[in-house]
Amino acid sequence: MLMGVIGLVGLFQVLVSPKMLSSLFRGNVAGDTLIGTMAGAAASGNPVVSYLLGGELLKQGISLYAVSAFILSWVTLGFVHLPLEAEVLGFRLTLYRNILAFIFAMLIAALIPITLQALT
Repeated sequence: MLMGVIGLVGLFQVLVSPKMLSSLFRGNVAGDTLIGTMAGAAASGNPVVSYLLGGELLKQGISLYAVSAFILSWVTLGFVHLPLEAEVLGFRLTLYRNILAFIFAMLIAALIPITLQALT
């Protein structure tokens, strides 16, 4: 099971390019946040890689809402990891954790740009 999860994560990292991700975002705050959360959850991986990818997305003109949601869900969510996590922690805990992580990733992603605007 663990080897399958590692293989799927590696496959997603190779198949999902920054250019492909930038074509998903349209400039709508709510839509970009939702798409960023879903894309990050589908392409879960190492936090260091997400920061590099997030920087590249910002350079391509992707909104901070979308990039924040992407990085948060990249690290905290992971649809690829669900079977292994459910096996180890139980289905109920896995479901609750992922639902809460999804909600809070979107909420925090919406608050990051607002906080940065207030501080500057």
